[in-house]
Amino acid sequence: MSTRRDTESAHVHAADSHDTISVLGARENNLKDVNVELPKRRLTVFTGVSGSGKSSLVFATIAAESQRLINETYSAFVQGFMPSLARPEVDLLEGLTTAIIVDQERMGANPRSTVGTATDANAMLRILFSRLGKPRIGPPTAFSFNVPTRKASGVMSTEKASGRVEKNIVRDVVYLGGMCPRCEGMGSVSDFDLTALYDDSKSLSEGALTIPGYSMDGWYGRIFSGAGFDMDKPIAKFTTKELNDLLYKEPTKIKVEGINLTYEGLIPKIQKSMLSKDVDAMQPHVRAFVERAITFQTCPECDGTRLTPEARSSKVAGKNIAELCEMQISDLAEWVRALDEPSVGPLLTGLQHLLDSFAEIGLGYLSLDRPAGTLSGGEAQRTKMIRHLGSSLTDVTYVFDEPTIGLHPHDIERMNDLLLQLRDKGNTVLVVEHKPETIAIADHVVDLGPGAGTEGGSVCFEGSVDGLRGSDTITGRHLDDRAALKSSVRAPSGTLEVRGASTHNLRDVDVDVPLGVLCVVTGVAGSGKSSLIHGSVAGRDGVVVVDQGAIRGSRRSNPATYTGLLEPIRKAFAKANGVKPALFSSNSEGACPTCNGAGVIFTELGVMATVESTCEECEGRRFQASVLEYTLGGRNIAEVLAMSVTEAEAFFGGGEAKTPAAHKVLDRLVDVGLGYLTLGQPLTTLSGGERQRVKLATQMAEKGDVYVLDEPTTGLHLADVANLLGLLDRLVESGKSVVVIEHHQAVMAHADWIIDLGPGAGHDGGRVVFEGTPAQLVADRSTLTGEHLAAYVSPAPRSSVERR
Repeated sequence: MSTRRDTESAHVHAADSHDTISVLGARENNLKDVNVELPKRRLTVFTGVSGSGKSSLVFATIAAESQRLINETYSAFVQGFMPSLARPEVDLLEGLTTAIIVDQERMGANPRSTVGTATDANAMLRILFSRLGKPRIGPPTAFSFNVPTRKASGVMSTEKASGRVEKNIVRDVVYLGGMCPRCEGMGSVSDFDLTALYDDSKSLSEGALTIPGYSMDGWYGRIFSGAGFDMDKPIAKFTTKELNDLLYKEPTKIKVEGINLTYEGLIPKIQKSMLSKDVDAMQPHVRAFVERAITFQTCPECDGTRLTPEARSSKVAGKNIAELCEMQISDLAEWVRALDEPSVGPLLTGLQHLLDSFAEIGLGYLSLDRPAGTLSGGEAQRTKMIRHLGSSLTDVTYVFDEPTIGLHPHDIERMNDLLLQLRDKGNTVLVVEHKPETIAIADHVVDLGPGAGTEGGSVCFEGSVDGLRGSDTITGRHLDDRAALKSSVRAPSGTLEVRGASTHNLRDVDVDVPLGVLCVVTGVAGSGKSSLIHGSVAGRDGVVVVDQGAIRGSRRSNPATYTGLLEPIRKAFAKANGVKPALFSSNSEGACPTCNGAGVIFTELGVMATVESTCEECEGRRFQASVLEYTLGGRNIAEVLAMSVTEAEAFFGGGEAKTPAAHKVLDRLVDVGLGYLTLGQPLTTLSGGERQRVKLATQMAEKGDVYVLDEPTTGLHLADVANLLGLLDRLVESGKSVVVIEHHQAVMAHADWIIDLGPGAGHDGGRVVFEGTPAQLVADRSTLTGEHLAAYVSPAPRSSVERR
């Protein structure tokens, strides 16, 4: 009897798995045995404060296991070429479908990648030109700036009566690639300042080379010696041939100590090792060297188009492919719509749909030649989304990470429509989100918390939006929050003049940015906000910029190392124990010799997945046992790194462990709402919002009079926005000027002054459409921002100016 009941139960459970994704006992990161049932083919939004466990549940558990299971369907040989994925910490996951992750990771550190190459747009245009272009110059690759140019002549053999074979050259020339040979398809050429590469008064052995990483103590010294250079001769005394070999010699095989190696001149070596990477992907010291030693200018051969003259000579309807890629995508869509070429009808239909998708998703202001690495996180995520809009796949799981980031309230409605489109095609859509406008369209909500870090990791609510609104969770209580306009605003202490700003789409903008106040710069995505502030304000003396650039670092990097907090902590430990500070670094003398300070051991299993296990020697603490015998205030260095920021702030604030320099850094981390992070938590495990605020806490220490913040509400929960506004107020009250690029209406309402750009995006923007107080903007309702702010705020008294 019980067997039958068990069988029936199993059937019911199997039937449920067709309609739900079941998660039982999820324990990734801070999750505390989380159980959820997510309805399939519905839109589920995950909410909660930053660090509550949303990403751990959605990305590190559900999406990660889906990808791991798909990878396991390949042969062991193929898996050897794929990233190894460990099974998430979870008891049971059922009902999973193929997960497609659309995240905020910046698109490609490859400078050859553009918006056009990252989507199918360039490939479709190349086919179009190979079919319709006049004159016809060859296959689609003839229009590609990533394929080298080679002219191939066919050879025809004929045999004469005498039996002698004669070769006749066929005169037709075929262009195999469209890459400009001068700049190699980069669009710009580099010029080296040789004085930044070496000090010619010194010899190689004396350290003449000033290029990062070129130390003569290691293999570089042996290579230069093996290549025949006099290591003790000052470079100033090199012959012309010796200097040419040092700088420009092509790769040449040499033998050093019986080992076959390759010597290559400094300039081609730098071009391959450094200039082939996107500048944002470089380590800070390498980036500083590149900016100091190398100047870039538009390639004179291709005029920055990256293409050969032949590729540019071929035209369709009076335009070459470079001219089309320079156009604003919304204009290019109109150009394609006007083409009437039945011979390539299906191609034009596909291209038209693709370009229209850019406009639908709020990216019509971009151009196809825009380098992919220059897109913001939000723009990158929406660009990735485009390829899925026309997909024929159904019943897959789409996973989004705050898709509204970087979007003006006017554009959020369009993003919501796209998420619903994906759902209505029969897909499961999982969205991590803070914006109430997107939470409102959810079919199902999972709210995590109640707090962050160790205080989070539990499901506080699961159900409908109305249910969330009526719940007593932090998200539920703040869901209907509306900001009030300030009754008084600060008076500026001066102005920062901007005159004739014309970066990107700006149209000779003249504007006075007020100083000594909180100034918010608004406008739809692509209206010119970043172009105005980063192009005309950032870079001036006394201006500190906290932008959206990602924090770069290995899994060894953590909040303590990144903020400089570890330095005073190491010195305090060293002073208290009479030893060297290097002992208290897991990257230096104090590191556990077994795991080299990583805390884990990586075991390579050939073509199978790499296994990561806690180091048995140090038990994951990263330090030698002898180092852990030294204490400060009764705690060893491993115990200090395991502290939360809040705990460490109290620890270093007084008593035996009092360390003012460390306490000052910890104060700033608490100030930006990161009190729950542990000092030794790897930066790679932080969410986007957390990384942004670590960066803000670090840069608050810089000496500057004007702080520029680029969308500081990124990744912030509704409840945390008030804390951010408090921080901005404290900066202003301390005598700083704060300029914020922001879409969040609560930040707009809190401003002393608003500069609104628009009225639209791309060439429809680039003008200042409003300057004044938030109350004036609401009263005028003359711009899109004004309309949305008026709809958001609760009534407030008429604004006046507060004299300080």
